[in-house]
Amino acid sequence: MATTTRLFDSARSLVAALVLGGGGLLAGTILVVVTQVAAVSVGFELTPLSLIVISLILLQGIAFGGVALGYVTFRGLGRDYFGVSIPSLRDLAAVVLGYVTALGAAFVGALLVSTIGVEAGSNQVTEIAAQDPEVLLLLVPASFLLIGPGEELLFRGVVQNRIRESFGPVPGIALASAIFAAIHFVALTGGAGARLVTISILFFPSLVFGTAYELTDNLVVPALIHGAYNATLFTIAYIAFKFAEMNPDAMPSGLLFF
Repeated sequence: MATTTRLFDSARSLVAALVLGGGGLLAGTILVVVTQVAAVSVGFELTPLSLIVISLILLQGIAFGGVALGYVTFRGLGRDYFGVSIPSLRDLAAVVLGYVTALGAAFVGALLVSTIGVEAGSNQVTEIAAQDPEVLLLLVPASFLLIGPGEELLFRGVVQNRIRESFGPVPGIALASAIFAAIHFVALTGGAGARLVTISILFFPSLVFGTAYELTDNLVVPALIHGAYNATLFTIAYIAFKFAEMNPDAMPSGLLFF
C-alpha cells in the first residue's frame, strides 16, 4: 500500500511539473497570438522587433510569472517557496562559476555538433537578428530583466521544486532540465531531428542552472547565471552579424539562446 502511494505521488508530481511547464508556454503563446490578432484587427503592423518585445513581456513576464505565482497561491504556499534573497558572497561565487560552466557547456556542444557533422535546429531569434542585428542589443538587458528571472521562476522555482518533493534533488534537477530544454522545440527551426539535437545541447547548460539553484537555495543565483549566459550569446551574435556579416546558417549550433 505504501509503495502504491509513493508511486502515485511520484506520478502526480511529474505530471504536475509537465503541466506547469507546458501550461506556462501555452498561456504565453495564447497571449502573444491574441495580441497579434488584436493588433492586425486595428490595422497595426507588428515589426519583428515589436513582436519580440511583446513575446518577452507576455511569455517570460506575465505567463511564466503568472503560472508560478498562481501555483503557490493554489497550494497555499508562501513566496519563500521559491527561495529568493539578496545574494551572499558565496552566492556570487556560484554565479561566476555557473556562468563559466554553462557557457563552456554551450561551446563544447557547438564543437561536438560541428565535429560530428549532424544538423541542428536554429533559434528563430537568430534569423530575425541576421536581418536586424540591433534586436540583439535589446535582448541583452532583457536577459537579466525578463528572460532569466521569468524562466528560472517557473522552471526552477516551481517545476524543479515540485519534482524534488517526490523524487529528490538529483532527479529534480535532471527532469526539470529536460522539461526546460524540451519546451524550446517550438522556438526552433528545422526538422524534428535537428531540433532534438539542439534540445540535447540545451539540456547541459540547463543542468548548470538547476544545480546552482539546488546548492544555493536562492533563485536569484540561477536567474543571474541564465541572464549572463544569454546576454553573452546575444553579444557574440551581434558582433558576428553586425561586423562579420555572418550568415545565420553559419552560426554555431550550440550557441543558442534560452
